[in-house]
Amino acid sequence: MNNSAQHPPAAAIATPVGEGGIAVVRVSGYGTIQKVNRCFRGKNLEEADSHTVHFGRIVRPDGRIVDEVLATLFHAPRSYTGEETVEISCHGGVLVTQAVLETILEQGIRAAEPGEFTRRAFLNGKLELSQAEAVADLIHAKSIKAADAASQQLEGRLGEHIKIFRQQIIDATAMVELELDFIEEDVEFANKEQLRQLLSEVRSEIDALLDTYETGRLVKDGVKTVFIGRPNAGKSTLLNTLTGTDRAIVTDIAGTTRDTIDADWSYEGLLFKLIDTAGLRDTEDRIEAEGVRRSQKAFERADLVVYLKDLSLPDDPAERTEIASFQKRAAQTPFLLVGTKKDLFQVSGKGDSDTVTSADTRVEYDLTISALSGENISSLKQAMKQRALENKDYDTSTLLVTSSRHRDALQKARENVERAIGALDQGMTGDFLSIDLRAALQELGTITGEITNEHILDSIFSRFCIGK
Repeated sequence: MNNSAQHPPAAAIATPVGEGGIAVVRVSGYGTIQKVNRCFRGKNLEEADSHTVHFGRIVRPDGRIVDEVLATLFHAPRSYTGEETVEISCHGGVLVTQAVLETILEQGIRAAEPGEFTRRAFLNGKLELSQAEAVADLIHAKSIKAADAASQQLEGRLGEHIKIFRQQIIDATAMVELELDFIEEDVEFANKEQLRQLLSEVRSEIDALLDTYETGRLVKDGVKTVFIGRPNAGKSTLLNTLTGTDRAIVTDIAGTTRDTIDADWSYEGLLFKLIDTAGLRDTEDRIEAEGVRRSQKAFERADLVVYLKDLSLPDDPAERTEIASFQKRAAQTPFLLVGTKKDLFQVSGKGDSDTVTSADTRVEYDLTISALSGENISSLKQAMKQRALENKDYDTSTLLVTSSRHRDALQKARENVERAIGALDQGMTGDFLSIDLRAALQELGTITGEITNEHILDSIFSRFCIGK
């Protein structure tokens, strides 16, 4: 499908605004080359071949030169959008780039909306919808693994996989509905046992994709990692050590951290969203009390909890009770108990964990560290990654569902397939079966874009940057 004739030219700066060697202004739509040619002085762009680059100048109507540029031409449908496209490479200053864009807009070309070029690529059949969404994911990726997952979907692997079992449902639906057309002749086109087997296999395929979502979410959005513990346990020092910055203020005054502090940290391609929290204690200070409340809230939303206990302090039964409570409340959320300030206390290794001897009891930690000296920080990094992805089968070849929209559609499709299997088992007529199968097709179609509407498209492309 190519609808380029329906789309008038739109233009936008396609590179980040700022100072740089080169900036790119993209123009796409029906009649683009003719209109850009009005302000371009050099080769006649209307006579140039597709996929050619031409040196020239962008000039104002009064003949004033705006900038020396390179114009790259793409004839429809051989472009990213499937439309006539011209990309103007100009000098990368803020003012000159804006001046080039404004001169182009004066030729009867309107400013592009966020994600408009990728939306046109989808509408013109250059990308399926899940691929178009992957473009935004790739742009916004903050870790290597997130970029890998986005690239995988940009290649169309998810769409291809879904199309296979979607076609199986289409074939099954066709047999059921054909049988309905000949119901008076009592002709059976669909073998009920084979149909049930096919739908069971489709259900298993959907389940396999849904099982990857939690891993996909962590890869895409990052592992929300909460550092929690008593005041002065070393939470802020650890955050600064991992990120290599002075993001959090560190002092020996209890209660220094009053609010949650966030920082992104990437380790071996996986993004961790580190959250330093206010120290847990009863306090009459209203501001600090609010910080403690926010610490509790951050804990409840965590993907990984790291409880830090100061080894240099004497054993505190109340804190041991607090740790046990947090471990229980964490439930299925991965939890690490880490002893800090190892440099200030004698620790003896034992097995896979460290055991710290105190006056009253022996407490077992997953790790003991010194953020100040760096001791065992490498081991902590490995433990955080291992615990975050615990029980999650993932490597770079794994097909991941990373979008909550895709997950919701798959869940609804599965429910409809399940109902169809139930209808078969109960011996219900084909018209009931057909309703469930068509509903499943509808949901799967919203992932690949075979079935969509303006509301879905507006929601998807609103998160794109302008120029893409």
